[in-house]
Amino acid sequence: QVQLVESGGGLVQAGGSLRLSCAASGRIFSFNTMGWFRQAPGKEREFVAAHALSGGSTYSTSSVEGRFTISRDNARNTVYLQMNSLKAEDTAVYYCAAKTRFGDWSTWQKYDYWGQGTQVTVSS
Repeated sequence: QVQLVESGGGLVQAGGSLRLSCAASGRIFSFNTMGWFRQAPGKEREFVAAHALSGGSTYSTSSVEGRFTISRDNARNTVYLQMNSLKAEDTAVYYCAAKTRFGDWSTWQKYDYWGQGTQVTVSS
């Protein structure tokens, strides 16, 4: 059984940093991509960043490019999202997700497994 557990969320001031972690367990050998999405109240779920586990490629949405960095450990069972220069607009619940097929890394409907989410609040 697959399980994704996020951690690292919290409340920070604008300009601060947080690092989110996503620990995966179960049949993770079938994962092709792991990524991060976020959802603010009243807004659609938004792609943040993704990491292709086999090739090592990383992707991020333009709104966080240069500020957020996604990475993984050598065992390929944990992914991280380093968030720097945080803005109030980054406030959301951040979800870790994994998909078994390659391609279309930015569409949440293509992901197969999801964590429970971790709250990130950025105060002005």
